[in-house]
Amino acid sequence: MNWKEKLVSPDEALQQLEPGMKILLATGSAEPRTLIRHLLASDAPNLQDLELIQIVSLGDLIRVKDLPAHKFRLKTFFSGWVASEAITGGHVDLVPSRFTRIPSLIETGLLPVDAAFIQVTPPTETGYVSLGVSVDVARQAIEQARLVVGEINDKVPFTYGDTFLHVDEFDAFISSEDDPLYLERWPVDEVFDQVAQNIASVIEDGSCLLFSIGPIYEALSRHLVRKRNLGIHSPFFTDAVMDLVKSGAVTNRYKGVFKGKSLASYAFGTKELFSWLDRNPLIEFQGIDLVFNPVEIGRNPRFIAIIPARKVDISGRIAMHIGKGAVATTPGEAMDFINGAELSRGGCTVFALPSRNRKGRPNILVSVEELPNLLGLRESVDMVVTEYGVANLKGRTVRERAQALIDIAHPEDRQALVEEAKRANILYQDQIYIPSCEYLFPSQISDKRTFKGGVEVRFRHIRPSDEEEMRRLFYRFSDKTVYYRYFSPIKTMPHAKMQQYVNVDCNRACSIVALVGPPEAERIIAEARFVKDRSRPYADVAFVVDEQYQGLGIASHMLSMLTRVAKERGLQGFMADVLASHKAMLKVFERSGLPIRATLASGVYEMTMPFYEE
Repeated sequence: MNWKEKLVSPDEALQQLEPGMKILLATGSAEPRTLIRHLLASDAPNLQDLELIQIVSLGDLIRVKDLPAHKFRLKTFFSGWVASEAITGGHVDLVPSRFTRIPSLIETGLLPVDAAFIQVTPPTETGYVSLGVSVDVARQAIEQARLVVGEINDKVPFTYGDTFLHVDEFDAFISSEDDPLYLERWPVDEVFDQVAQNIASVIEDGSCLLFSIGPIYEALSRHLVRKRNLGIHSPFFTDAVMDLVKSGAVTNRYKGVFKGKSLASYAFGTKELFSWLDRNPLIEFQGIDLVFNPVEIGRNPRFIAIIPARKVDISGRIAMHIGKGAVATTPGEAMDFINGAELSRGGCTVFALPSRNRKGRPNILVSVEELPNLLGLRESVDMVVTEYGVANLKGRTVRERAQALIDIAHPEDRQALVEEAKRANILYQDQIYIPSCEYLFPSQISDKRTFKGGVEVRFRHIRPSDEEEMRRLFYRFSDKTVYYRYFSPIKTMPHAKMQQYVNVDCNRACSIVALVGPPEAERIIAEARFVKDRSRPYADVAFVVDEQYQGLGIASHMLSMLTRVAKERGLQGFMADVLASHKAMLKVFERSGLPIRATLASGVYEMTMPFYEE
């Protein structure tokens, strides 16, 4: 039978429906908009008590305010976007489910489907159509439905993967009268751009990423263009991911699933994206049973699940987004990718949010227990990122988590968080906080270098939450190293002493730490600091480097960083006391290029190093 003989008008297609039928509508940008529009406008007597089913409701045709007036209910698995208000108002039925389980609900009949309305491309000469920009559960729905109607839209890209259906699998076709659902690119402000920059700092070459829609992802792609051999395993393919593929940063070379291909179930974006996707062999579209499958996700080494958060508390519990703009919104919608990251070798989960919301209210709280959409699995939260930095939570105690999250809260919210955390017995009662340093932490101190033997080291300013890592560093030192650094045989470094060390008065001092290891499990292996002299524009400078990493040039690089910061603060030079037997440190200063004036007294060199000729 020629497929054109199945071509009917939208109203003729709707005449084949019966009261009480359950109709699956293709999702997102693949919504059959002409069929939906005619369905909503029709007063035909057979269109009674209909149940519409959508996996993700992103379209603008099924409007919240119109739902009570029509003779159907909407059932969705997705609580974000426009569906959120409708669910709260009782006009939409939400089916809580892990996305990877939805196809089996349809296959087993637990979620009955009587009819399927699917948007497709024009048929090829051989009689095949492509599902285009939405695969999700179309194949399972078609196999179960008694009535299958294809809405042919010549503006839908012909995509590859599990997207091909033969015209014989359809009972009827209509010609679309509408454009596909296009989404404009998200605007990005300075805060979201900084959040994205901080996320990019923990993404290593060869990582495989989860992407979605929204300002964080829009900004993130710009900061990833210099990465190498990234992979994409994501529910959504967007303009931002297109830019990343076009930049050459995405090669999918090291993926364990669909190597060489970017994998997605949906595409959302502009006309430019749809045109670029058309017959593009680099993009593979598969159903949500595969894309959301944690085992399949976990086969990708270094899988990074990047998920927007609405609020986070200082123990690591996450309140996820609600309402329009929310995509990965409930724990059920995110858990497949969180579990996949846990199964992935080197994988991790990163939650990202601005430190304050658009109304200027804090997004980092002592508790989010009373908020809706709560992801209570704090043990699955590896990192939290704001515009003020990255908090590593993996393997940390609740107290350590609190310190790390307070460090990346908005500066004006930190003191209140410290006091609340003390009252809740989360932080020590003697916990130090220096309010005058709220805006003085030099966030611009950030660097990454590769040293001898390929050792990659990251550098940043010390934080109060570094207390435990600095204690671990201290107890790795030999007696000799301790004596070189502190000029006395110190044996212990208790909380009271170490917290004074890591809570640096930024008005007088600067401390830089060096870190190695993956970003979610980094270790401090060196520290360097200067403390301004109270009587003249000079500062005392000192270093300590883990024995395992000495001789690589790390101390020399940290001295160079401290010199730059000291000059920016108007200092005129450094002073240092170095034991005459500490040959390695003497060489660090000699190689600095600074002029040195030294006097030897009682086995100690008293050194003065002016920055400028005097």
